[in-house]
Amino acid sequence: MSSVVDEIIKMFECRGNAAYYGEPVSQTEHALQAAFQAEKDGAPDSLVLAALLHDIGHLLHGLAENVAEQGIDARHEEVSAAWLSEYFGPDITEPVKLHVAAKRYLCAVDLDYLNELSPASFQSLELQGGPFSDKEAEAFVRLPSFRAAILLRRWDDRAKVPGLKVPPLEYYRARLEAAAKQQQTSAL
Repeated sequence: MSSVVDEIIKMFECRGNAAYYGEPVSQTEHALQAAFQAEKDGAPDSLVLAALLHDIGHLLHGLAENVAEQGIDARHEEVSAAWLSEYFGPDITEPVKLHVAAKRYLCAVDLDYLNELSPASFQSLELQGGPFSDKEAEAFVRLPSFRAAILLRRWDDRAKVPGLKVPPLEYYRARLEAAAKQQQTSAL
């Protein structure tokens, strides 16, 4: 358990200081702010951790910061969920896997949401397939983790504030270790 938590913290320390794809914060700042927003809203530990880890795929895939400008969808949500599923349960990995779909859903059903996307988020939306069709939106709301993914998306969107004071990575260590231990125990 501790080894995966150490690996996560090391990833953020080594690669998390890179800019967060066209936003005014780093990858680490974004992750910490998303977790802070979840905690502030009274989310359970699993969703706080999902918020913290939702973009870890950006640290794993090793592509350049301007990948979207090159017209490439790095599918970071899939990279994140696949890697995390080795260590954590679906209460963490499913919202992570669906947070891009949640953006596409919200853009389809809420014009205000679409109009409030940051330029970088709008650019990535286009690469991710644009707003859902009616049929895609209907299918999305039937998924068991749909509500959790929507919450995660909202925290993701609020996690782009330069200089916001939030707890450091170490603050989440015990919860990460507990979640990894729970998954390891349930896998036996």
